Amino acid sequence: MYKNVFKRVIDLSASLIGFIILLPIFLLVTLILLITNGQPFFFQSRPGKNEKVFRIMKFKSMSDKKDKNGKLLPDAERVTTLGIFIRKFSLDEIPQLLNVIKGDMSLIGPRPLLVKYLPYYTEEEKIRHTVRPGITGLAQISGRNSIGWDDKLAKDIEYVKNLSFKTDLIILFKTVEKVVKGSDINLSPDELDFDEYRTVKKTKFIS
Repeated sequence: MYKNVFKRVIDLSASLIGFIILLPIFLLVTLILLITNGQPFFFQSRPGKNEKVFRIMKFKSMSDKKDKNGKLLPDAERVTTLGIFIRKFSLDEIPQLLNVIKGDMSLIGPRPLLVKYLPYYTEEEKIRHTVRPGITGLAQISGRNSIGWDDKLAKDIEYVKNLSFKTDLIILFKTVEKVVKGSDINLSPDELDFDEYRTVKKTKFIS
């Protein structure tokens, strides 16, 4: 009952309240990024529940600087000073509350990765797409970006198999604690880490 009914009700109510509370920060960061970056938001296609693709929304933490050949510079060279700050305290995730309100995401669930990785999951790992992806999840409170992909995907599976209100509540409180402390932060995007993981795990993913 919680998984199919109450979780969505709680997501919608909490995200609406949260967005109203965080609206001053949302507007301030939007204005600053608009002035410094020209574009405050970052949109990208991600797979949601049942692998339905949606557009995730985040604050843009990187510039669009390119090399002499017109190719984007490495991410580490494009992360702005403000970008480092908003990532450190997860402020870049605030716009995703709108994804939750819309119904594409949940507050708690497996983090959505790129669409191009869909063919690479094992049958067991595909269970992560039987629920709405989350702004935070069990993998994020278990080391955030400091644990390996085997552990991250295992935590996603564990979360889906043991989904409950109690579990979501624990994850929510531990997420807040980590955000306040600014701990377990890795400024490199998850997608690049996953590319490296996919390359190494040739027996598990299609190369």
